[in-house]
Amino acid sequence: MNDVVCLILGGGKGTRLLPLTEYRSKPAVPLGGKYRLIDVPISNCINSQIHRMYVLTQFNSVSLHRHIRQTYNFDLFHKGFVEILAAQQTLDGSNWYQGTADAVRKQVRFLKQYGIRYVLILSGDQLYRMNFQEMLKTHQDAGADVTISTVPVDAQQAEGFGIMQLDDSGRVTGFVEKPKTAEALEQVRTPADWIRSHGIEPRGREYLASMGIYLWNRDLLVDLLESTSHEDFGRDIFPIAISQHHVQTHLFDSYWEDIGTIRAFYDANLALAGSKPPFRFADQAAPVFTRPRFLPSTRVDGCMVRDSLLADGCQIGSSTVVERCVVGMRSWIGNSVILRNTVVMGADFYPVAEADPKLNETSWGIGDGAIIDGALIDKNVTIGRNARILATDAPSDNCDFGDIQVRDGVVVVRKDARIPDNWSFPAK
Repeated sequence: MNDVVCLILGGGKGTRLLPLTEYRSKPAVPLGGKYRLIDVPISNCINSQIHRMYVLTQFNSVSLHRHIRQTYNFDLFHKGFVEILAAQQTLDGSNWYQGTADAVRKQVRFLKQYGIRYVLILSGDQLYRMNFQEMLKTHQDAGADVTISTVPVDAQQAEGFGIMQLDDSGRVTGFVEKPKTAEALEQVRTPADWIRSHGIEPRGREYLASMGIYLWNRDLLVDLLESTSHEDFGRDIFPIAISQHHVQTHLFDSYWEDIGTIRAFYDANLALAGSKPPFRFADQAAPVFTRPRFLPSTRVDGCMVRDSLLADGCQIGSSTVVERCVVGMRSWIGNSVILRNTVVMGADFYPVAEADPKLNETSWGIGDGAIIDGALIDKNVTIGRNARILATDAPSDNCDFGDIQVRDGVVVVRKDARIPDNWSFPAK
């Protein structure tokens, strides 16, 4: 694994995650109460003994840079690093990243350094746990030039992914992006017996979807990038590799979620809060790392909490109901509040009344008597006493109501919003 360097792509605008990406990049979006999306690929690399990582960034990247700088510091006697490669003007070009392949091309000089044989390319907006040592073994055993990780999906799910077509050895012979017709699906169907022979029970899943995780031989990747002007891996570079080189598939069958939309993000967070979550952060063998914070324990005063995640430094008042929620760091929830099916991202700081008289326990966080059901509440939000936010009554189409937006059917309260007392959404 010392021969592997990892590139984590985090430079996209993240428009499908608006308004969460209005002031932060997509990999910097908080997850599970105390983590950020970028923690997942970095932790997978560390747990796989990959210690050289570059994170490619471009849009709204200040908070991402700060998080990485404060979190991933290897000691003086370790050769590992997590470094930011931001889009920049150079003598060779002044344009921003035009796509995933173009982003890597603009930083290709870092791949030409001594001691690199393989390049692992990851996305910064997925939730999964993978041992990349197993992927490297698949790559080496097959004598592959490129290996792509795939997950089995059913016919309905296949319509939203790029699907691999394989031969009996697992070599990729074709690729169809989001097949819609029965003919296109049949063309890329993988026999259930073949999937079963590789230790995975298909259970009706006979299509192998690309996870967007690539392991390249370094020299081939550099050659393809420098000899072409293609801008995207999935659309441009990968089809060339299939036609001219040995592309192998690596099968994966654990939890994997592409968190690219508000609905996917909201559903994934609430799934983590369930009694049988599909993904557990608490894994001693392969933990998910994040920035350590010196916060007090969460205080709970005579309330009912069920099927929820509570991060550090929170206070929850008496007679409050918290059910199927994710409550982020430094959240302040008043008395007699009803909070259901809601993701509260918490706050970046505690209010100090002496510094700002407008900030105190009566105005901070979620006020007494508020009722919130089915919402996604960004950081540093104040919701007044007896306010009501009910997703069941909200419009299903994407709408913008100022401090509140409806995206993918999810009610999102924007960062730093201040919702007044006795306010209702939707309006009565």
